[in-house]
Amino acid sequence: MKKKSNATTAMVFNTMPEAPQKKKFCRFKKNGIKYLDYKDGNFLLKFVNEQGKILPRRLTGTSLKYQRKVSVAVKRARHLALMPYVADLLK
Repeated sequence: MKKKSNATTAMVFNTMPEAPQKKKFCRFKKNGIKYLDYKDGNFLLKFVNEQGKILPRRLTGTSLKYQRKVSVAVKRARHLALMPYVADLLK
């Protein structure tokens, strides 16, 4: 004989409200930066993670126009040995 279960399945919702996310902004547009210098390695390190990879737009908040300029500047700096291609704990 099978027992019938009267238990209903209840949906469990997260009761903790999510913290409002900070609005991402393009630091180039905000500060009025027009030209991105590939010789400024310290500034370019803000757009590179510990392994030397270029950070995506969704993490940095950079607009598409300036993200392209950032990637070109980082690649030029790498080519001229101002920045490493690959690094262990770069920062």
